[in-house]
Amino acid sequence: MSLEIKVPTVGESITEVILSKWIKKDGDAVEMDEVIAELESDKATFELTAEAAGTLKTIASEGDTLAIGALVCTIDGATTINAANEAIVPVKADETVAVNVVEKAATILEVKIPAVGESITEVTLTRWIKKDGEAVEMDEAIAELESDKATFELPAEQAGILKTLANEGDTIAIGTIVASISGGASAQSPAKAETVAAQNPVATANNVAYADKTPSPAAAKILAEKGIDASTVSSTGIGGRITKEDALKAEATKSVAKPAVAQVVAAAAPTGDRVERREKMSPLRKTIAKRLVAVKNETAMLTTFNEVNMAPVMELRKKYKDQFKEKHGVGLGFMSFFTKAVTEALKDFPAVGARIEGDEFVYSNFADISIAVSAPKGLVVPVIRNADSMSLAQIEKAVVALATKARDSKLTIEEMTGGTFTITNGGVFGSMMSTPIINAPQSAILGMHNIVERPMAENGQVVIRPMMYLALSYDHRIIDGRESVGFLVRVKQLLEDPSRLLLGV
Repeated sequence: MSLEIKVPTVGESITEVILSKWIKKDGDAVEMDEVIAELESDKATFELTAEAAGTLKTIASEGDTLAIGALVCTIDGATTINAANEAIVPVKADETVAVNVVEKAATILEVKIPAVGESITEVTLTRWIKKDGEAVEMDEAIAELESDKATFELPAEQAGILKTLANEGDTIAIGTIVASISGGASAQSPAKAETVAAQNPVATANNVAYADKTPSPAAAKILAEKGIDASTVSSTGIGGRITKEDALKAEATKSVAKPAVAQVVAAAAPTGDRVERREKMSPLRKTIAKRLVAVKNETAMLTTFNEVNMAPVMELRKKYKDQFKEKHGVGLGFMSFFTKAVTEALKDFPAVGARIEGDEFVYSNFADISIAVSAPKGLVVPVIRNADSMSLAQIEKAVVALATKARDSKLTIEEMTGGTFTITNGGVFGSMMSTPIINAPQSAILGMHNIVERPMAENGQVVIRPMMYLALSYDHRIIDGRESVGFLVRVKQLLEDPSRLLLGV
């Protein structure tokens, strides 16, 4: 039998994901619960697992944007159920079509409202894209649905004739039947269906009898936006289907072809290689952009600065780094000192670690420190829980573990939410000074910068010291100037005299 694998619900408010990578390839044998693909949302990367053992038949392509509940692939097993005697009998992959094509031809498929998020219980049917009685193709958008968080399209799960059961403007609960699709393969005679099955067994076995040059939903959207005729696009998908990659390549070809006309008109046009490259924003990058703009618009953000002499910390690291690594199995870095100093300063200035919820201030008696990490797909902020009760070695181990997960895109949503204060280190890229943006819903963020040897006046003498600028951005609605400056001065004191961290003074 053939088992359909669909995009699972992966979190509240997430309506679509990107199929970033196939871990198993089309035709590979897979085991039950084996990871077959990676899915990426605007918040995290998830693994898609096989729900049964069998042979993988991929339907979606790498890079496709898929709605929750969309069909990703099928798994063809080694057995199927014989309807006559309910016995399990062996069936070969190329026989599946011949056994089931007539039965599928006569089926009527009920179209239901899919699950679109954990907290969404109903949607509004805003528009029928296809009308009652019209013929539809598999994966063709037939209606637009709108929730309180987003608008999305309802696709047809098979080809056939559409029968609408709900009206535009209706508010409909999740799981409600809104239409049916009848016909499908029944539009063909049995003889013709067998011919199609013989010519393209993989496409028909998965109920994907696409005509040549038929674009996928994602590809169709790209071609429509750019005004490209599908018949002119080279197709590489199953059954001649145009994939998202085909559409992107066609888009690139079209955009490069335009300057040729301009060169005839403008004789004095610049010469040389002047190719532009377009790259679609990832869901993660879109979310980062929206949140940063929201913070700038919704908070009274200010930044205060100070500088710290890093010589004491550097001398301590130099003296004990080998023994520290030998005992704890991890290097002694600057981040553990800063994290420990921040947790101590938060005890004296709790408003810096508080947040605003409605018309209330929420204070925490613990310190969950978020550490900004530059990952391949964008900036992520994993959280070290209860950092105030951890040793320097425990903090260093937590930083290494989270940074490794970030680089491998393995962080979960739970590991990136719930922090009370954030530390970001622009110094690793050479930044001398910056004004970091608050990580909402937190109220403050500490920015570290590069260490530069500068002449400093000490006791009437000019001496050279390794100095670092510190920046504290904070929400002035909850944190006053006295608290922000006092917090930063406290961090400076603890770093310039690390023994305070051990003595708690």
